Amino acid sequence: MTATVVASGAAAEAVARVVPQLVEDEFASRLFAKDATLWGEAAEPESAKRLGWTEAAEVSSALVPEILALRDELRAAGVSHIVLGGMGGSSLAPEVIAGTYGHELTVLDATDPGQVRSALEDRLEQTAVVISSKSGSTVETDSQKRVYEGAFRAAGIDPTSRIVIVTDPGSPLDEAARADGYRVFNADPTVGGRYSALTAFGLVPTGLAGVDIQQLLDEAKAAELELALDSPENPGLVLGAAIAGTEPLKDKLGIVPDGTHIVGLGDWAEQLIAESTGKDGRGVLPVVLTTGSPELDVVIDDLQIVRLVADAKATEEVAEGEIEVSGSLGAQLLLWEVATAVAGRLLGINPYDQPDVESAKIAARGLLDQRPEPTEPVFVDAGIEVRTAGGLEIADRTLAGAVSALLAQLGADGYVAIQAYLDRPANPELTGLRDAVAARTGRPVTFGWGPRFLHSTGQYHKGGPAQGVFLQVVGTASEDLEIPERPFTFGQLIQAQAAGDASVLADHGRPVLTLTVTDPAAATAAIRSAIA
Repeated sequence: MTATVVASGAAAEAVARVVPQLVEDEFASRLFAKDATLWGEAAEPESAKRLGWTEAAEVSSALVPEILALRDELRAAGVSHIVLGGMGGSSLAPEVIAGTYGHELTVLDATDPGQVRSALEDRLEQTAVVISSKSGSTVETDSQKRVYEGAFRAAGIDPTSRIVIVTDPGSPLDEAARADGYRVFNADPTVGGRYSALTAFGLVPTGLAGVDIQQLLDEAKAAELELALDSPENPGLVLGAAIAGTEPLKDKLGIVPDGTHIVGLGDWAEQLIAESTGKDGRGVLPVVLTTGSPELDVVIDDLQIVRLVADAKATEEVAEGEIEVSGSLGAQLLLWEVATAVAGRLLGINPYDQPDVESAKIAARGLLDQRPEPTEPVFVDAGIEVRTAGGLEIADRTLAGAVSALLAQLGADGYVAIQAYLDRPANPELTGLRDAVAARTGRPVTFGWGPRFLHSTGQYHKGGPAQGVFLQVVGTASEDLEIPERPFTFGQLIQAQAAGDASVLADHGRPVLTLTVTDPAAATAAIRSAIA
């Protein structure tokens, strides 16, 4: 088998109960026949337009020669460094693919001015940039394209020779890029962004970076043979039942890399599952863990653990109550997509829409257009400005008091979401806050870098169960960066994205604590102390 899923405990009970019905309903064969009725009448119009992912491994093979030819052309021109400007599924899947195959790919799914500037200053003369946007109107990728165009021109390089576009046919970006003479790859418009790993969005940047993308597609095609079968052994049916069929539902999914060769699969699966299932007040919240995460040291009744293991380790001797998953990268990309489609059916939701993602974008755009003065902080402690939203009140006006006030809002079935609107490569220490909060609360904690999580878990935060409390850590850029021909800077953009998301969360009744910092390293130490 190209992918293996083994479950125990409540997950195994769910498999035994649910999978026979899925087989009887011919779910797998109907899915790969693009049957849009699988998720109910209300979901049918959207589902009918979003099932191209089931044949992406086969269809995308036609792209491989063109991608490889462009790679050779760029290498002949002295290009040895590929940058990807994209958000959500357009960036997370390529990051996993390149990392797993061991090829360098700079993923710029950011608007932090320091992070953007660092990318611009890294080997520009040897760089080609892939700008990926399904809609062709994503503000982050538009900004990244503009700033790279300016940098290339300033260096005497024709941008059309170094910027490659990936977008849907007929999008605003598609039409404008072709008119301007850019090289354009069109993706399949019947594939949603989070399901696009095996389309042009996953293949163009990684193929240019040197990945053997035909091997990746071959792995997925081999897995398709078993994933399309109406069989109790179908790993997609088994995994979908295990993660969304438990009674009562374990609606937090702890994803633990534990011996797998795949790099970063949890981050990709997080956006796939959260954005697909987090709506109508229901969903499964992925929580990306490590083997040392505090959540594994305590019993959390609503947390289902799934371990990503090496093929040789997958065994019937799975730890009680856990799930083990193994397989090649191509196989697992398709496996998790099938499992997510199964989860949508079991939860009674449409896995192909994202009704709440747009709300934060609209709020951010409104702040950029109006440019209001920043709201005054409730107080300042240790050089950190403290603000609240969503009804959060702080009695003890210290940093520790603010953190305690937020965590006091955490229910017995709740989770904490830490959101860092800062330079990701420059501030890795921030991720340590996740374990600190988990150790204090004994509850699942997620960590997301802004604004990239807005295109993934942001849907779950607003549309899923009202269980979350939110800790924003927002930077103040010491040196901003202009966006050519735009009335706002990168610094203003990321500030608006953070404030916009906080306002939408507050509108949904979610408590938000925003900590604005000028020195991220010092602030991280202060916040960690406050958590402890």
